Amino acid sequence: MLIYFEIPRSTFYERLKITQRKDKYYQVKEEIAKQFKYSKETYGYRRIWYCLKKKGFTYCQETVRRLMSSMGLKVTVYSAKSHYHSYHGHVGKVAPNYLHQQFNAQKAYQVLHTDITQISINEQTKGYLSPVIDEASGAVVAYATSTHPNMNLVSNMLAGLFNKLPQSSNPIMHSDQGWQYQHASYQVLLHQHGITQSMSRKGNCLDNSPAESFFNLLKRECLNRVKITSFQQFKTVIDQYIHWYNNVRISVNKKGMTPNEYIRYHSNL
Repeated sequence: MLIYFEIPRSTFYERLKITQRKDKYYQVKEEIAKQFKYSKETYGYRRIWYCLKKKGFTYCQETVRRLMSSMGLKVTVYSAKSHYHSYHGHVGKVAPNYLHQQFNAQKAYQVLHTDITQISINEQTKGYLSPVIDEASGAVVAYATSTHPNMNLVSNMLAGLFNKLPQSSNPIMHSDQGWQYQHASYQVLLHQHGITQSMSRKGNCLDNSPAESFFNLLKRECLNRVKITSFQQFKTVIDQYIHWYNNVRISVNKKGMTPNEYIRYHSNL
């Protein structure tokens, strides 16, 4: 056959070696595909790089980016579909803004953020989520869900927070000027637990960026990827996502740690 095609024997065997030689990246590609699937297609190359680093791989970020591109692995992006605005004017006491967009807390339970978001379940029903976000770690330290954005929703959220709040902490709790946060019962509960209330300026969502950022992730990575048809399903999806977000989802800004890993790490310093 070599004589028929006039191919030198040395050339033939060299080509055979090349075709039989395994892709030197095949192992890392397998791990990339595994981590990308595990992240529900939400990890870009930077987070994948941290995952690989934890597994003992030593490739640089540019190599990971190039490999993901060659594998056709791209983060799927879903836009938000619904918004909730709780501002009803001055219906109670408006607290000062103590943060002034200086989001530099280093310790857990030093500065907390809260807000309410909604998702349409069907024509008659909406689901509402009220979380508490720890500024330093990004962790969701408490949350509540409901079919109505009323004081029961906020009270249940606070009850969850008070059960976890360390006795020695006296955090700032920042929110927008939603009517729930101007309500006397909310403000009394904060005062009773040694929490200083802080509020954004009217209509300035950037003043509460940590909460807004979490809602953006929640909708892009979870809520807008599934069709939710009941409140019970909404609650289950929220429970599952927050568990994954706190304990599995790594953060580039936290050097590849999850929110709860960040809290544990800094509590041991």
